[in-house]
Amino acid sequence: MCLPLVWVLPVAALTGCGPVTGSDDAVGRDGRAVQRLLDRRAEAVRERDAHAFLATVDRGSRRYRDEQRRVFGQLAAVPLRSWTYRLVRTGGFQPALGSGRRLAAQVELRYRLDGYDTAPVVSAQYLTLAQRGGRWYVASDDGVVDGKRSGEQLWDQGRVEVVRGAHSLVLGVGQRRRLLRAVADTADRAVPALSRVWPGAWAGRVVVEVPADLDRMAALLGAAPNGYRGIAAVTTGEIGGNDSSPSPADRVIVNPEAYQVLGDFGRQVVITHETAHVATRSATTAATPLWLSEGFADWVGYRTPGRTPSQVAPELADSVATGQLPRALPRDGDFRFGSEPDRLSRAYEQGWLACRLIADRWGGRKLVEFYREVGQASRRSGAVESALRRVLDVSLKEFTAMWRAYVAKELA
Repeated sequence: MCLPLVWVLPVAALTGCGPVTGSDDAVGRDGRAVQRLLDRRAEAVRERDAHAFLATVDRGSRRYRDEQRRVFGQLAAVPLRSWTYRLVRTGGFQPALGSGRRLAAQVELRYRLDGYDTAPVVSAQYLTLAQRGGRWYVASDDGVVDGKRSGEQLWDQGRVEVVRGAHSLVLGVGQRRRLLRAVADTADRAVPALSRVWPGAWAGRVVVEVPADLDRMAALLGAAPNGYRGIAAVTTGEIGGNDSSPSPADRVIVNPEAYQVLGDFGRQVVITHETAHVATRSATTAATPLWLSEGFADWVGYRTPGRTPSQVAPELADSVATGQLPRALPRDGDFRFGSEPDRLSRAYEQGWLACRLIADRWGGRKLVEFYREVGQASRRSGAVESALRRVLDVSLKEFTAMWRAYVAKELA
């Protein structure tokens, strides 16, 4: 179970820094000099040149320099197609430590994995730069701006081990290779399953990251661990887009503690569910309610026979058994991680049965058409109602009544 998360961090104004001093020309020269520094740093990563990379790091920041040497080595096995930095803006000059000046900077990192990403992953970094001898160097990347920190990547956590599948790339830190291979095999079964039910252009491959534990998974998401305890995996990516442009790069991030508790069937459902988010990303927009995006992903995941509706939806089945039939389709707030677990489970189960109803009554192709139609709406308000009428020829009131009856029948 997962929510589609936005990897791209918002561009926020730098606070806590004094105003930029000096002439506009001087500020412009500093910005251009910093961008040249970032370009050299990016080229060193692409060329796998550790010496050139470390040459961009402030020699006076010994601990950070040692850390950067270690991180550069941990990145060695990751197959990079591209890696660039863009200076978003600079903040105020900070008090100098010794000689030279220090400057806060917000930087955008963009990278692609070779053979897997059709568009870059984008992550924000908040750097402290030091000027020595007229040249700028990176002195730190652990700055905090407006409560935000630099986005953490898997290689920041340890040496990355890479396992390639037929349709997948699995990156792991602190995990046995046997587990990573099993995850790749599971993903290799999920991708064809999506291609059979989701026609149209998508990458047809998936990148899975397996960190060492729950805490490190949460760090990759920039979130508190408690919100993901018991969640086996999530998908990150930027929602929106269209079929004529490359889908934004997604990552399936596994919570090893929850994932390894599952049996083979459960693991396959989880990875197939997350792969559905990857496949449908370009058709999923702000107009798409979570009951539809999550319900569709579960519908794909549970298409393999082997479980009855009551086994797939135990929490909802218990509610129905006590006469508590849902009155309306679940709201987005019902899918919030960290909320009451039974409520979260019921929300997923309700969304699954709504999509299953459409597939059973109108067919899988109509479900896909309905999904796309909702995502094409310019705004959330009225999107579902319009798509129901145009694709299924029913009103929201009629569909809700059908769904309630279907829930009662399937879970009786």
